Amino acid sequence: MEAIRPVRRTLLRDRAYEVIRDAIVTGEIEPGAVVRDADLAERLGLSRAPVREAFSRLVDEGLLESKPQSYTRVTPVVASDVRDAAAVVGAMHELVARVAVPRLFAADIEAMRTANERFATAVRAGDVDAALHADDDLHDVLVRVSGNRAAAATIARYTPLIRRLERRRFGEGGSCRSAGLHERLIEACAAGDVGEAVRVTAEIWRGLEEQAD
Repeated sequence: MEAIRPVRRTLLRDRAYEVIRDAIVTGEIEPGAVVRDADLAERLGLSRAPVREAFSRLVDEGLLESKPQSYTRVTPVVASDVRDAAAVVGAMHELVARVAVPRLFAADIEAMRTANERFATAVRAGDVDAALHADDDLHDVLVRVSGNRAAAATIARYTPLIRRLERRRFGEGGSCRSAGLHERLIEACAAGDVGEAVRVTAEIWRGLEEQAD
């Protein structure tokens, strides 16, 4: 588990959550794997308390499942769960697009273009980590500009469920989203066309729902 390494003793609960979540999403901790708070606490250089709190949050978010006094393990990638998550996350992205598009500056559009260039390059290179980071950066422009904290929190909560499927499909020779769809979204944003931006956003996330099938 190369990604599981000691963390700084600041915001320990949040850092433990982020590291364990990322290890699950990347598949470093595989679906069905049993996880133990004592083992991970030792690897992270933490006490068991922040790891237990991280476990609780990950159970709530659907990445872990727990049976009291028995086990805590990574959930399988379930199509219906991914579809539900994609529907919710997509709705939040449509919401932020409606609000953000009229507020965008030229620098925001340029940031989206730069992120899409990195995305396309990463997909061609087969670099799933870089592709998904670039994808996050592109869509996060709209989330940030919208200023909707509730939408941002919902997106952050449910996106990891989707990422697990995207990584699996990428590894099977598929692609994670489309640079062409991103380009259409960026052009709509540049033109201030709220309706088109929302339509393209819906198309992007509908495609992820269909991947789950």
